[in-house]
Amino acid sequence: MGFRDLLEGAIEVNEKISVFHEMFDYSEEKKHQPIIFNNIAESPDHRASMNILTRERICARFEISPGELIDILSWAMKNPSEPKMIDKELAPVMENTQSSLDLSKVPIPWHYKEDGGRYQSASIIVAEYDNQRNISFHRQLLRDKTSTVSRFVPRHLRTMTDKAWKANEEMPIAVVNGADPLVLLSGAMSFNEPLDEMRVASSLHQKLYGRPLEVITLDNGIVVPSESEYVMEACITMETDDEGPYVDITGTVDDIRQEPVIRYSAIHHRTSPVFHAIIPAQKEHYTLMGLPRAPTIKTAVSEVVECTDVYLTEGGCGWLSSVVQIVPKTKEDGKKAIHAALDGHKSMKQVIVVDKDIDVSSSSRVEWALMTRWQPDKDTVILSNQKGSSLDPSRSEAGETSKIGMDATIDPNIDKSPYESVL
Repeated sequence: MGFRDLLEGAIEVNEKISVFHEMFDYSEEKKHQPIIFNNIAESPDHRASMNILTRERICARFEISPGELIDILSWAMKNPSEPKMIDKELAPVMENTQSSLDLSKVPIPWHYKEDGGRYQSASIIVAEYDNQRNISFHRQLLRDKTSTVSRFVPRHLRTMTDKAWKANEEMPIAVVNGADPLVLLSGAMSFNEPLDEMRVASSLHQKLYGRPLEVITLDNGIVVPSESEYVMEACITMETDDEGPYVDITGTVDDIRQEPVIRYSAIHHRTSPVFHAIIPAQKEHYTLMGLPRAPTIKTAVSEVVECTDVYLTEGGCGWLSSVVQIVPKTKEDGKKAIHAALDGHKSMKQVIVVDKDIDVSSSSRVEWALMTRWQPDKDTVILSNQKGSSLDPSRSEAGETSKIGMDATIDPNIDKSPYESVL
C-alpha cells in the first residue's frame, strides 16, 4: 500500500507539460480535480500528481466516515507503535538512484508566478538528532542542483536545528516525497510535546492496513518509509539564504526571510515515480493542514459534550475556522463546545457549532443552520486579545487577534420540529 493507492480515478495528462506554471494552469483549468501528469518536459520518466489527498478521497479509500477517520487519528496519537524494519534492497523506493545528483530533474513545480521559484510543497523532512525523531512538512525553494532553502517555523524541527547549530553541527535528514497518505497525515500533525510521528504512522497502518509501516535505514542513518515515491538523503547546513516570496495557505504572499540551506547527497526513487506537487491555498493543502488538527479539537470538545465530527473549513484555509458537530444535552452545551474547540486549537479564529443533522463540510448547510437556529445577540461568544496565528495577516503587531464562536444548535429541551429541514 502506498501513495499510488489514491491515484485511482485521477485525470491522466499525456501531453507535454512544463513545471514552470503549466501544471498549475492546467489544474486551474480543470477546477483542481485529481490529476496525474505523465509527460513532464523537464523530467523525463518522472510523473507528478496533485489534488488527490482530500478528506473525501481518503475516507473513500478506507471506507470510513470522516468522524471515524478523526477518531482513528486520535487513537494513533495516543497509541504509537514501532514500524517494521526491512532490508533496503526490498524497498520500492530504492529501485533507482540518480547517477549524477540533480534536483532540477525532479518535477518540482513553480506554481504561482508570485513565488520565488520552484518549490517542494508536499515533501516531508525526517530528522533524527539528540535521540529524538521528527517528521514534518516544510516548503523548500529549489536553489540549485544540489540544494534548497527551507522555511522552518518555530516548532520541533526548528528547535532541533537550533540545538545542532549551537553545537556547531550539521544535521542529517531525509526528504521524502510521495509517502503513503497515512505517513503524510502523521507528518502534518503538531503536538504540544515531542512525539515520534513515524510511530504514529505505524499505528495508523496497523489499524487501516492490518500491518505496521515498513521502513528502511538510509546510508546517512535516517529511517524512512520504504514505499515512498522519492527518498532524498540530505543535511541541514549551518548556512542560510533567501527563502520566498511564497503564496501561503491563505492565498497571500509570504515574505522573504533568511532560512536554513539543505544540501542533498543522494536521490532515490521508484521506477516511473510520481512526484506529489501540492498547490498551496487549494483543497489538498487545506486537508493536510486541517485534518490532522481535527482530532485535538474533537478530543477537547468531547471532554464537555458528545462531539461527532469536526471540519476545518476551506474558507478558513484549513486552519483558522472550523465547524464542530455535537449532540447537545443542555442549552449551554453549544457555548461549552465553542470554548473547548478554541482551546483545542489555539490558532483558530472562528468556530461554528451545529447539530448532528448538519453536514459540517457543506458551507451552505452550515450557513442555513446559522440563519435558522442562531441568534447573534444570545448565541455568540467573542473573545478579545487572544493569541493569533502567524498565518493571519490581520493579527496585531503583537500577534493578537479576537475570536468568535457561534452556537447554531437547537435547544434540546424544546420542540425541534420547527427547526428541522425536509431537504
